[in-house]
Formats: sequence, C-alpha cells, structure tokens
Amino acid sequence: MMRIIKETNINFIGKRKFSFMFSGLLFALGVIAFLMIIMGEANLGIDFTGGAEIIGSFENPVSVDEVRSALSEVGYGKAKIQSITGEGFENSFMIRVQGSIENAIPETTYTEDGNMVINMIAAEGDQLGDLLKEAISDKFKENKFILDSTNNISAKVGEKLTGDAIKAIIFALLGILVYIWIRFDFRFGVAATIATFHDVLAVLGIYFLLNREVSLLVITALLTLAGYSLTDTVVVFDRIRENLKNFRKRTDYPSTINMSVNEVLSRTIITSITTLSVVLILLAFAGEVLFDFALALALGILVGTYSSVFVASPIMVEWEKRSPKRVK
Repeated sequence: MMRIIKETNINFIGKRKFSFMFSGLLFALGVIAFLMIIMGEANLGIDFTGGAEIIGSFENPVSVDEVRSALSEVGYGKAKIQSITGEGFENSFMIRVQGSIENAIPETTYTEDGNMVINMIAAEGDQLGDLLKEAISDKFKENKFILDSTNNISAKVGEKLTGDAIKAIIFALLGILVYIWIRFDFRFGVAATIATFHDVLAVLGIYFLLNREVSLLVITALLTLAGYSLTDTVVVFDRIRENLKNFRKRTDYPSTINMSVNEVLSRTIITSITTLSVVLILLAFAGEVLFDFALALALGILVGTYSSVFVASPIMVEWEKRSPKRVK
C-alpha cells in the first residue's frame, strides 16, 4: 500500500489530555451553537426561518448598494443581497428575505354594520416572493430584471424543517452507536458516537463563530461528514481489534491502541487529502449556491480526521483505564 509516512511511532495517546482540552472547547462551542439554533438566535437560512429567495439578473450593470437602496425605500432594508459571479451570471443577484414582512398586504374586512375596514397583514412565503419581484421591477423600470428562480418557504414549514433536521442528526448518531456496537462492542460504539457527535458539533460551532448561514444544505453536509468520520474511525477501530487479539502477549493496552493508530496513519492521511482536494475544487468553482455546503464538508474532513486519531481512540484508553475490561 502506498505510504506517505512510513513506520511512524508518534505517541498520540500520550497527548490525549491536550486533545481532550481542545476537543472540549470545540464541543462546548458546538453546544452553544446548537442551543442558539433551537432558540432561533443563530444565522439561519430561510429553510428554517421561512421567507423568500429570488435569483435573477439585470440587463445592465448595477451594484449591490443600488439594489439595497432601492429595496430599503419599500421596506426591505433587512434583505440579504448577494452578487453572483462567474460565467453565465452577468449582473446576477441573489436576494433573500427571512421571516415575513409586517404590514405588507392589505386585507379588507367588514364590520357588523357593513363598514369596510382595511388591515395590513404580514406577507410570507409565495406572497413575499411576489412582493420582492414587484419591488425590484418597480424600482428598476429602465433596467429590466430577468427572474431565474424563486424559493418561497412559509414560517410553519420552516419550523417543521428545523425539527426534522434535529431529528435526522440525532437518529443518525443513534444509528452509528448501534452499528458499531454490533460490529465491534459497546465501548467501541460509544467512542465512535462521541467522536462523530464531536465532529458535527465542532463544524456547527465554527459556522456559528464565523456567522455563516445554517441551511438545509449545511445540515446535509453535516450528515455526510458524520458518515465520512465514521468510516475513518471504523478503519482505526478495525486495526485496534486485530492488534488487541495479541494484547496479553505483546504489550499493554495504551501502547496497542497507539500502535494501531500509527499503522493506519498513512492510509488516513491519503484518504483525507484525496477527499479534501475534491471538496476544495468544489469550494473554489461551484459558486455561491454550494459554497456553504462545500465549506462545511471541508471543515468536516479536517475535524473528522483529527477526531479519529485524537478523540475516538483516546476515549477507549481512558475507559479501559478507569474500568478495565482486560486482565494483564
């Protein structure tokens, strides 16, 4: 097998206290981010908050500031306006409004004595998207806006998607626990689940720290990296299991774990570099729509590779130290 690093003897297990401290910080940041998402305080996409997103292009050049100024005049000052660059995207913009616009649509009702009453109600979903298109067309009458796509989600649908996303992550982690438990044993399963949970929360925490938007694409990336991290961890655990068969004859438990990690280190580095190179290409050339997805994958590959070596395996050593399962 191709090797980048040959016959290493790095004391990964001996550095586990430092890795636990670093991982603890990432884990805590992830928990904070998770709580902020539940409370709706994080930078959430319209998939979770509800709202409207339109993508289109102008016939003539226009700046982001001009678009923002025009929308602010009609009450869309909080809209997120992003210029889309690249081949085939001349003068293109992505315009997004989260939640709903209060007092945007007139609603006519009648009292018991027949008098007409006009109330202004909030616009959301399809109505919000239509209002955005109308506002742009009205403010840029001499510069035609060509609509390419629309994405409208009501607040109720956003709430349901938030709940479904949280359930998907929890069920995925429980599935990992059961799978590793069946394939190896309970301790391996718990260690792999903690490492995977660590990876998901770490990326989520970094996103929160960078104030990047959390959308369904990001959740998809988190579930993808959970599977990637698990695959890497299974390779390490498989080597550990093989070496533990000779545990009583050859060396002590920590040294066996350390030896196993060193034996698969070259494979881990090759796999991570290969996968990361593809994701970096996607990150550089896929455009604005897939940027957050690719960024989450890139961060996940780095964190997942780290956790397979510095989180999952050291947890096994600490567990054995506190509750020995094998007799020397």
